[in-house]
Amino acid sequence: MGVVILLLMAAGVAAMLTRRLPTAFALVLLAVTIAFAAGAPLTGKNSVLDTVLQEGAPALAATMIAILLGSWLGKLLEETGIAATLVRKIVEFGGDRPVFVALGVLAVSALVGTVTGSAPAAMLAGLIGIPAMIAVGIPKVTAAGTILMGIAVGVPFELPVWQFFSTALELPMDTVRGFMVKLFPFALVAAVAYVLVESRRRGVEHTWSLRSPAGGPTSRSRRQLLGDAPWYALLTPVVPLVLALGFELAIIPSLLAGVVYALVTTTRPREMNRRLLRTLYGGFEVAAPPITLFVAIGILLAAVKLPGAVDALEPLVKAVSPQNAVLFVVVFTVLVPLCLYRGPLNVFGLGAGIAGVLIATGIYPATAVLGMATSYNQVFGVADPTSTQTVWAAQYAGVSPQQVMVRTLPYVWAVALGGLCVTATTYL
Repeated sequence: MGVVILLLMAAGVAAMLTRRLPTAFALVLLAVTIAFAAGAPLTGKNSVLDTVLQEGAPALAATMIAILLGSWLGKLLEETGIAATLVRKIVEFGGDRPVFVALGVLAVSALVGTVTGSAPAAMLAGLIGIPAMIAVGIPKVTAAGTILMGIAVGVPFELPVWQFFSTALELPMDTVRGFMVKLFPFALVAAVAYVLVESRRRGVEHTWSLRSPAGGPTSRSRRQLLGDAPWYALLTPVVPLVLALGFELAIIPSLLAGVVYALVTTTRPREMNRRLLRTLYGGFEVAAPPITLFVAIGILLAAVKLPGAVDALEPLVKAVSPQNAVLFVVVFTVLVPLCLYRGPLNVFGLGAGIAGVLIATGIYPATAVLGMATSYNQVFGVADPTSTQTVWAAQYAGVSPQQVMVRTLPYVWAVALGGLCVTATTYL
């Protein structure tokens, strides 16, 4: 029966890779077929309808709310001009020095990445950042990659991601927070190395120019002309992070505090109600795709944790899973490409199910699975040509997602290696 379940998983991967089914639909169909293959009854305890579908669908509800709040805050950063102002200030500070401009945009991308991920984060930092980098001579592929590598620097501190791993792996928030702090230096060093190496290796390419506003307006008129947010509003991306990391406040209140801070520091009282509703509805539109995916992931996790599925998969998975710490690092580093193209180790796809199997069968402790999954997530978020942020950044810069993958993959692969080393030395 275990072989049948593995074949079903392989079929699910094929359906996602070939785009025959959207990822969320494929995961739900896979969950139901795994449940039937594991001998689950239609209704009752450990059943298809009551356990897999009814209990699985809302299992990641806290993550869904965190995603919605992050998207809401992202829409506020966009509408109030906070994100655009951050990028403009960095570009002005960097002047005509390409590397300084790229490092500045990298820093802004990291800040935005702590608030919201995927395409919205890429757009917030990239709409101004990519043309600004290209205007000072940064090659197009490097400019797109800089946005993505910057977002990846922020991902270890992206609060909805903390909530996802805490809920999905049933780990305390302190444990998730602790590992993310350890993963951050690897992401930061790789991102800075990417900018320094790639911008110098390719040389300066002047292919895009930006026009500066004529004249020399005063500070107030310039802010009105360009839509600059007040300086104190630029602290908005830091507010949730300080509350969650520094004061260990819960994720949802921290994100709500960021929303309130952004609104109060940028909006007149009589306009607050309309802006709140407008950006909230816009946040729903942004959050709908990932929320749908998290519903499907919750259903898949419920299916692979059924007693029949655990009993069937345990001997097979244990036979191929390295137990030695060194082999753990070597094997899972070699398997890094399997998280690309919606592959079987993509944590926002079938990888979530595999993580559930590894924990449910007791092959690895949940903390080790956390380290492996978060390390792979650093690769997927930057180099996967099918991820929305990679596609958007590449197309906006005028290059292909595959070109971005080739340039960024060595750097994020190194991040994954670092994360796996920390995992092996800490949890195995």
